[in-house]
Amino acid sequence: MTNSVDYQSDIRSQYERDGWFLSPHVLAEDLIDRVRARIDDLSAQDRPEVVYEEGTRTVRAIHGCHLFDDLCRRLVRLPMLLGLAEELLGEPAYVYQFKVNMKQPREGAAWPWHQDYAFWYREDGMASDKAVNIAVHLDEVHEKNGPLCVIPRSQHLGLLDKEPNGAGGDWHKHVSADLEYTVPDEIAESLARELGTEHATGPTGSLYAFHPTIVHSSSNNLSDDRRALLLVTYNAVSNAPKDLKRPEFLVSRDSTPLTVAATNSL
Repeated sequence: MTNSVDYQSDIRSQYERDGWFLSPHVLAEDLIDRVRARIDDLSAQDRPEVVYEEGTRTVRAIHGCHLFDDLCRRLVRLPMLLGLAEELLGEPAYVYQFKVNMKQPREGAAWPWHQDYAFWYREDGMASDKAVNIAVHLDEVHEKNGPLCVIPRSQHLGLLDKEPNGAGGDWHKHVSADLEYTVPDEIAESLARELGTEHATGPTGSLYAFHPTIVHSSSNNLSDDRRALLLVTYNAVSNAPKDLKRPEFLVSRDSTPLTVAATNSL
């Protein structure tokens, strides 16, 4: 049996080296079924947290569900999510962002090369990138339905984004395919040749973590299978920004440290 201390050390070492970590754990099927059903129900509602593909009523994402839905509120406290985040951050954490990014069959548009921390630093004034994204597959994710693609070890290079597409401050450009802050293709492609790329594929319930400054993207969904990816960004309490202007469903105001639930079941 693997010593838990050694396992935790391996997690941190891999994450700090590569900028992402695929967990060997998988969330229970019944829990994923409940979360999927809840997200489907919320996505069908006419509410500001639901974002659509440009010029359509095709749902691209839903944000901030932990603020208004009890199942999602409890989900973010599970040991597999919050416990992993605290292990990687090394201190108490709170939910900075919660979203489910959708790629509907044959319609889900790509996300260009970017770094999440560019948005948090430039728009929210986050002092450092001491946060972590925890991702959960709500659907099976394979090469054809738009998996996350990361450039491992690129988190060590700092921010690489080009000048924004506009004057900044328009949160709609932070959730659409036309992102405000992107890494130029020539830089990303050069890094991909040098460092390689890795795709986050796996069955429903798969769980992984990735660094706020890692360069990543995803392709169009070219398949008949939906790709729904639940993303919880945990921020270190000590790193909470002080003057937030974007909507609360994009950036949570409450930086009270979360407590880990007793089990991974709800």
